[in-house]
Amino acid sequence: MKRTWNAFLLVTLVAFTGAAFATSDMLNLREQAQFIDETLDERLTHLLPDLMRREGIDMWILISREYNEDPVLKTMLPANWLSARRRTILVLFDPGKNESGQYQPIERLAVARYNVDTLFQKSWDKEQQPNQWKSLVELIKQKNPYKIALNKSSTTALADGLTATEFEEFKDAMGKDVKNQIVSSQPLAVAWLETRTSKEMEVYPSIVKLSHNIVAQAFSNDVITPGLTTTEDVVWWLREKVAALKLQTWFHPTVSIQRASDEKFDQLQAFSKRPELQTIMPGDLLHLDFGITYLRLNTDQQQHAYVLKKGEKDAPEYLKKALANGNKLQDIFIANFKEGRTGNEVLAMSRRQAIEQGIKPAIYTHPIGFHGHAAGTTLGMWDSQGGVPGEGDYPLHANTAYSIELNAATFIPEWQKEIRIMLEEEAFFDGEKVEYLHGRQKQFHLISSE
Repeated sequence: MKRTWNAFLLVTLVAFTGAAFATSDMLNLREQAQFIDETLDERLTHLLPDLMRREGIDMWILISREYNEDPVLKTMLPANWLSARRRTILVLFDPGKNESGQYQPIERLAVARYNVDTLFQKSWDKEQQPNQWKSLVELIKQKNPYKIALNKSSTTALADGLTATEFEEFKDAMGKDVKNQIVSSQPLAVAWLETRTSKEMEVYPSIVKLSHNIVAQAFSNDVITPGLTTTEDVVWWLREKVAALKLQTWFHPTVSIQRASDEKFDQLQAFSKRPELQTIMPGDLLHLDFGITYLRLNTDQQQHAYVLKKGEKDAPEYLKKALANGNKLQDIFIANFKEGRTGNEVLAMSRRQAIEQGIKPAIYTHPIGFHGHAAGTTLGMWDSQGGVPGEGDYPLHANTAYSIELNAATFIPEWQKEIRIMLEEEAFFDGEKVEYLHGRQKQFHLISSE
């Protein structure tokens, strides 16, 4: 029986009951491919025309060779295409309005040896025209676009997927006549990557829930035995669990410890050189950074757990207050999202307000979607709290998703040192408000030592 996606709620995708994950309702690979292709067709049919017209681009050309794919082109390939084939050239052309004043559909053409499933119509007959570049030139002249957008960008890596060789060969084939027509596709490429559709948002919250469930089991006595389990044991449990669920992690997870010791928090170590092996002990504050990929959408979460000492039933109040500071910083930050504001503006406003309220903030939030660190508005980096040139100057747009990533520093007298509550959760900005896709951490995961 064909599964209807409106009834497809990933809350049943993985049922978290104690230590057990039931995977019977996970979409099999064929069903995943069906969902991906239906979603892609919807994006190309309904989203892309609005974006091309918004950015004033009537022809967008994407060029890749096999195994060296442009990251944008990869998001346009059907599920059964795991890579480009030979040289794959996709042409998206907006013919504009017809005689009745109605917009015509975007033409999706493949100057390639093969049909790109049903999504792009093959427009190159090698037997009639052996030279692929000449076939592309003939197509461009036939369509006569005002602008030809190519994936070249000095500020956004994901919009800079056209290789040097392909660009040089394209220019040689085109000659000098169209030099003034070539523009960077950056605004369009970023818009394509960052904008989430209603179909995607039907399932995204439950993908986040799935990821949360995995985190909850990792931060439990199912996985952790204080005094025996190491941070690396938890990391590799996560990798094995994700593999067992036939999912993927888009980065290697990390698990780290803050505790009552002489060791001070080190920013560089926290973000790039975390200790590889530490035994988890009672009284430890654990931190986890973890994300999965499912149905071409990504999650990215950071949460904390407290390891109860013998006789304790809850985390100490001083740690709860530190977590509350982190939640307060989240509230300040997301309240400043406004369509048209740049990431650097939101960053500066939020830091100023947090400091005025007695919070020591660090904010480093990024877009999320087809990629973990995705294209779109960057709102700080951990080592760029004064703003991020380029991607931080990009304005917020509606229907975009973000990993609300930040930390609040709190001095703990009982430990005689400052700790960081490092939080990260997925959220959706609809143009007016920000909502978390599956809540956020407001209480510690608790791990028993008894």
